[in-house]
Parts: sequence; C-alpha cells; structure tokens
Amino acid sequence: MPPSIEDRLLELDIVLPTPKPSAARYVAAQRVGDTLYVSGTMPIGEAGPLWKGTLGQDVSIPEAQAAARTAAVLVLAHAKAALGELGRIRQCLRLEVFVRATPAFEDHPQVANGASELLLQALGDKGAHTRFAVGVASLPFGVPVELAASFAVD
Repeated sequence: MPPSIEDRLLELDIVLPTPKPSAARYVAAQRVGDTLYVSGTMPIGEAGPLWKGTLGQDVSIPEAQAAARTAAVLVLAHAKAALGELGRIRQCLRLEVFVRATPAFEDHPQVANGASELLLQALGDKGAHTRFAVGVASLPFGVPVELAASFAVD
C-alpha cells in the first residue's frame, strides 16, 4: 500500500498548522459536488507575513519558491480542515499562482514550482495539476506570492 498523504508530509517534516479564519468576507475552502476550491492562500505565519517584497526587486527566486511552498502547505491545511482528512483528495486539478513582480520579471513559472513540487511530494500522482502563474503589481500584506487551488475529492 502506498504511503498516505499524512505519511508523506511527516517524511517531509511538515506538520499542517491549524488554518486561520478568513481575513475578509469569504470562506477559505468550499466544496461543490466532488470539487474542493481553496481560496487565495499566502505565506503567513502566526506573527504575519513570512516573506514580503517583489520579485525582480528585493525577493530572489529561491526565497519566492520557499514562500510558494509555504503557501502550498497552508492550502493543504485548508483542504484538511474542509474535508476532515487529506485522504479524500483524488486529484489536485488546478493551481493558480500570483507572483508580485516588477514588469521586467519573467520567471513566474520558476516561482510557482515551489508550490507545484510540494504538492507532488505530498500527494504523489494525485498532486499532478494544471497551473498558471502570473505577475501582479501588488498582493495583500506585501507578500510575494499567493496561491489558490482546486481538488477533485471523495
């Protein structure tokens, strides 16, 4: 039997945090039929943003990949809170990645790989997803990256 998602996370030394309530008038995750939608999620810890800044200016690609990875962990935390257990995920369908960047920055896909790789490591084949990564002028709280995701679920 292949390792569970929870086992894979433990192998990666990842403990999912208890997600914080939504910061505004929306829900963090919503299930419609057999699809779970997770709202925009940022790399924010107990004390606030773990990273701030703009790609192409004051944030490096490795820093932004780490921020994207952290946001992906928080996406999984919201999924677990909504589903009760991550084993109910059948497939990650889509990952949406917003990168705060200067107009000259062109490596958005490299930043998004930080999140994509975490989902593949945690979910195995169920982590393969469609994706887009786009640059934006600003993001809430000054973070360099924000993710949203959708999952096929049981």
